[in-house]
Amino acid sequence: MKNPGRSKWKTAALLAGWLLLTGSAALAQGAGPAAASAEYSLVDRTVGLGLAAALAIGISALAAGYAVGRIGSAALGALAEKPELFTRSILFIALAEGLAVLGFAIAMLLLQKI
Repeated sequence: MKNPGRSKWKTAALLAGWLLLTGSAALAQGAGPAAASAEYSLVDRTVGLGLAAALAIGISALAAGYAVGRIGSAALGALAEKPELFTRSILFIALAEGLAVLGFAIAMLLLQKI
């Protein structure tokens, strides 16, 4: 029996890819006059940077939450048997949490370009 959660992720990934591809194709068609084109390109750049920042923090936060959940449960299981592994398990959880911090830093760098 297939995992029903995986099909939801695949559907969401396909939908996001389709939206990005159709959006970029629509932006590539051009707007017409030069003045209107310059205005649209500024708006498109702002929207694109905002979308990139949102994706950077959103995906990294989801990945960090997933990693901390998996590593945290394994660390608690290991701590129940060997309490001397506490420092090592905290280190692994901190490394997983670093994903969210890096995503936040990249989002802030992207927002500085707006």
